[in-house]
Amino acid sequence: MPDKTNILITGGAGYLGSIMVPMMLEKGYNVTVLDNFTFKQNSLAHVCSKENFSISRGDIRDKELIKKLLRFNDVIVPLAALVGAPLCARDPIGATSTNLDAQLFLLNELSASQLVLMPITNSGYGIGESGKLCTEDSPLRPISLYGKHKVEVEEKLLTRENSISFRLATVFGMSPRMRLDLLVNDFTYRAVNDHAVVLFESHFKRNYIHVTDVSRVFLHGLDNFQELKGEAYNVGLSNANLSKWELCEVIQKFVPDFVFMDAPIGEDPDKRDYIVSNEKIEKTGFKPRYTLEDGINELIKGYQMIKNTIYTNI
Repeated sequence: MPDKTNILITGGAGYLGSIMVPMMLEKGYNVTVLDNFTFKQNSLAHVCSKENFSISRGDIRDKELIKKLLRFNDVIVPLAALVGAPLCARDPIGATSTNLDAQLFLLNELSASQLVLMPITNSGYGIGESGKLCTEDSPLRPISLYGKHKVEVEEKLLTRENSISFRLATVFGMSPRMRLDLLVNDFTYRAVNDHAVVLFESHFKRNYIHVTDVSRVFLHGLDNFQELKGEAYNVGLSNANLSKWELCEVIQKFVPDFVFMDAPIGEDPDKRDYIVSNEKIEKTGFKPRYTLEDGINELIKGYQMIKNTIYTNI
């Protein structure tokens, strides 16, 4: 991919984007970010001095703005979304207009020559078969509204040739626009601050991936677009298909006084239970650089800076 390629990243000031954008700028790409700054973040302040960086404050649902931005960009990375099953369940109208309608509109407005690299959650696998790895050919059985929208958008995405779908595992790690609600980030925060967590359906398994490795796989996709295009790829740590209980055991190695227990009643609001094969993306030459342990260690350091105590006196 030529360095002077123009890339539009929607939602580029979010958790993924605030790691991805600096990496793409460093590679010499011209990057435009569209973001509505819902969370009042200034996560891209450190790259405003870059000549190859520009920013547009607006909403992905603004059709005229999307049409205007698409005219000037060769590659689209649609990160803008209401992310996660709980948030989408709380605001189903916002989720549908942002995660489904706006994404389908964007895809319909693209020319055949424009390239798309899109993050799609691997929660589309829903409840997997016990002991059987989910591959890209496994049936998609999304349970949450978030997963259902992502699966529908991916189906549309892969009808066009110049597209790549990355089915991301649960992401973890520090970011300038931090998210404490992601599972590894959440459990590590609780271990550091509360020293305890109560688990719902602790046997449920899922896969994990570091936020920097997510950015790296998008760069890998750009560098190898012709070989990867037209396909979906699972992106996660092949040695980290872990249950929530097993994840807590890993965290406990770093925080020895961390206590975790099963809830006698209740259920996981984000219903997903599967193990994933990442062999397809690995065969293209991509390997994650950061382990789960690397991420937990990083988070423990980061949580010396972050305290979610806005409404307390301590």
